[in-house]
Amino acid sequence: MAKEFSVIIEQDTEGYYVASVPALRGCHTQAKSLDELMVRVREAVELCLEGESVEKLDFIGLRGISVT
Repeated sequence: MAKEFSVIIEQDTEGYYVASVPALRGCHTQAKSLDELMVRVREAVELCLEGESVEKLDFIGLRGISVT
């Protein structure tokens, strides 16, 4: 059975796309294109799932804050 995960995607100052999967501790990857990122994040999730219990998190949304 397929498992669904939320993926947060950001872009760093050098143009790399960075993905993280909040439900899997330490599950992160990066790539130069979104297509390559999705291939890599799927591989990262598969590796993170080996022998790990999954913490079920429901994605609620993102918010920004301003700190001075």
